[in-house]
Amino acid sequence: LAGPPLLAGKRRYDRKQRGYGGQTKPIFRKKAKTTKKIVLRMECTECKNRKQLPIKRCKHFEIGGDKKRKGQMIQF
Repeated sequence: LAGPPLLAGKRRYDRKQRGYGGQTKPIFRKKAKTTKKIVLRMECTECKNRKQLPIKRCKHFEIGGDKKRKGQMIQF
């Protein structure tokens, strides 16, 4: 009995890697994106129905941060 088809690739890769000869398959290093899309997982309080709400890409994301006030000095 063969296992799931995903495991066949792992078995093949491990067999190919065995012994001398170094790394046999390419390792992907040229990652194009520097950010991920932010996804909010909304959940209904009554029926527990979940909904995913995608937002644009951003490096920093904060929910419920301090409100901006006029005349305040900027703090880091």
